[in-house]
Amino acid sequence: MGMQLPKIIAAPMAGGPSTPALVNAVTFGFLAFGTCSVAQAREELAEVNGNFGVNFFMPQQIAPDQRDVRALAAELGVEVPDVDLSCGFEDKFAIALEAGPAVVSSTFGCFSEHEIQRAHNAGAQAWATVTNEEEAKVAVARGVDALVVQGISAGGHRATWSPNDTPDPRDTPELVRALKGIGVPIIAAGGARTHYDVDRLIEAGATAISCGSVFLMTDEAGTSLRNRELLQSDRSTIASRAFSGRVARGIQSAFTDEHPDLPPLYPYLRPMTLNNDYCLVGARRGTLPTGPAAAVEAWMAGTGKLR
Repeated sequence: MGMQLPKIIAAPMAGGPSTPALVNAVTFGFLAFGTCSVAQAREELAEVNGNFGVNFFMPQQIAPDQRDVRALAAELGVEVPDVDLSCGFEDKFAIALEAGPAVVSSTFGCFSEHEIQRAHNAGAQAWATVTNEEEAKVAVARGVDALVVQGISAGGHRATWSPNDTPDPRDTPELVRALKGIGVPIIAAGGARTHYDVDRLIEAGATAISCGSVFLMTDEAGTSLRNRELLQSDRSTIASRAFSGRVARGIQSAFTDEHPDLPPLYPYLRPMTLNNDYCLVGARRGTLPTGPAAAVEAWMAGTGKLR
């Protein structure tokens, strides 16, 4: 791959958890530029050091049905918000490449061949997050350097390229085995909670493991106080479009209970429901580790113990 990856990678977690402090604390981690502003992206790039990655939400090619958007806005008694279907991608991609990341990665789609070449010209690898064979084949054909293969147990958004797609039901080990031999390294994402899980994914064919939920309660994570409380509660997790309008896994709330069958409304939904609990985490939540991120990384890699 041209770079030596550690066994454990701190996954990008948009919305606050993936702080520069967290990225700096681990061997290799990602800043999450999916939902942040360009100004915030600049600030985070100035604070990160060493080898790091940057993740982007790709511009959304399919707009939600405005009748569905207006209907929910009327139900909630709010105005239809102004949204950016591009996720500010172009500006954030440009300033990120100037900062010299080791890797740029895509979610909700794949970089174009031209964007991959821009990344390579800047000295960065280009990775794509995929959830099935079809997405993987397109990404490899465009020239990505690695695939982040996401299974159904993953916390946060399912990275399906179309917001209308029903997510693939396979878990990460099965998907990794299905894509083994595709021609580029595989980074497994979703469901790893112990070093035993990590070892099973390596045996299935992964080069490294992208871990998100296990870092949510670490000292350096930007997880809010409210979400830290929710992560220690006994609430169940659920995969639902009621968090953001795309299928995502998080902690069940009154709103997810009341809206089990929402249509694809991303990215309109979240601005209309800012007062609702919004805590994304993987299916196997259990008791998440606390303490320094470096200690959690070592524990997941099987080279250290938690205090």
